[in-house]
Amino acid sequence: MARLVECIPNFSCSKEKDEATYNALVETAKSVPGCTLFDAQTDGNHNRCVFTLIGSPEAIEEVAFQLTKVATERIDMNHHKGEHKRMGATDVIPLVPQSKDVTVEECVEMSKRLGQRIWDELKVPSFLYEDSATRPERRNLATCRKGEFEGMPEKLLQPDWAPDFGERKIHPTAGIVAIGARMPLVAFNVNLATSDVEIAKKIAKVIRGSSGGFRSCKAMGFMMEDRGIAQVSMNMVNYEDTPLYVAYEMIKALAERYGTYVLDSEIVGLTPAKAMIDCAEFYLKARDFDCHNQIMEYHLLDMQG
Repeated sequence: MARLVECIPNFSCSKEKDEATYNALVETAKSVPGCTLFDAQTDGNHNRCVFTLIGSPEAIEEVAFQLTKVATERIDMNHHKGEHKRMGATDVIPLVPQSKDVTVEECVEMSKRLGQRIWDELKVPSFLYEDSATRPERRNLATCRKGEFEGMPEKLLQPDWAPDFGERKIHPTAGIVAIGARMPLVAFNVNLATSDVEIAKKIAKVIRGSSGGFRSCKAMGFMMEDRGIAQVSMNMVNYEDTPLYVAYEMIKALAERYGTYVLDSEIVGLTPAKAMIDCAEFYLKARDFDCHNQIMEYHLLDMQG
């Protein structure tokens, strides 16, 4: 069985705002042998795109660097505007083991080599986050990103915020990147039938772990300008600890409390099958459901080794 790593890099551009740069990133993602571009999602409101790549450790390490190179050459953060928090042209590079013979520790070493190469060849500094973090406070991506591109020059001069790779100054146009090994997460957004973004922000504050909500939920409220609606945007960093349906039901109840309702929801990028199966089991009230033994595709995967 092939040794596989998943990489989900986020870039501060969108097809809607800069189609040429988006297309250049897509072509680069497809150009490295040994890895496959599974998904590319773009959002003009956030002015951000998210790729999902899977391949051998060596291929993933190479494609992550090549994508960062393209983003560094083409994206000027001094002119970037979008709803999503960001600190760099290549904002974050997560590395996730996807086969039993690839360990988190191996992905941590990949993140370190990648950070060093990005600094040596592109002069873009980086923080290591999640399982790669060199300090406890750097595990949380939101803490690393706090201040964003505009506030990062001052932040890097603070005693505790020297980059893990690079000097205490951002790249003048590409900013700084976060790189790290982590477990799979689900990017899950819930859209509200209101144009009042303050409602989404209040709901996000209630449900996110950092302000006393669900431990494995990171959440923020945004305005979706193209649809004229507010959004609760989440990263479920452990979908078994905090299932999607738990967050959804809480948002639904809070939305009603504020006089609105859930319009729809969306998954950004790929998601583990179990995260969705857990939702089906909950809403169907399936009794004694056995995920592995009662889903045909799991048996087919077992047959294929």
